[in-house]
Amino acid sequence: MTLNATQALAIIGLVALSTVLTRFLPFALFSGKRKAGKYVHYLGKMLPYASIGLLVVYCLRGVEFGNAANIVPEMIAVLSVVILHYWKENALLSMGVGTAVYMVLINVVF
Repeated sequence: MTLNATQALAIIGLVALSTVLTRFLPFALFSGKRKAGKYVHYLGKMLPYASIGLLVVYCLRGVEFGNAANIVPEMIAVLSVVILHYWKENALLSMGVGTAVYMVLINVVF
């Protein structure tokens, strides 16, 4: 299917508008006098942990536990992420260093 320029611009505009709306709508709804409910606060506390758990499962889904050489780089990288996160409490730093450790291990060491 080929789109002409008008169709492509319309799609890009609608995607951009929907993205902006989903980003700013919560701030518009819950600013000022209107407060978020208990369920919204619960989701705000629980979803970061759920998303990290989902990322861990996604990243380790292809690990074969039958051969120790296959799991050593993954386990070292996971351990480095856990230690660094407890030490610095910075998720972005932990994930970045864990990714770098894993890439060095699989490309240089193993």
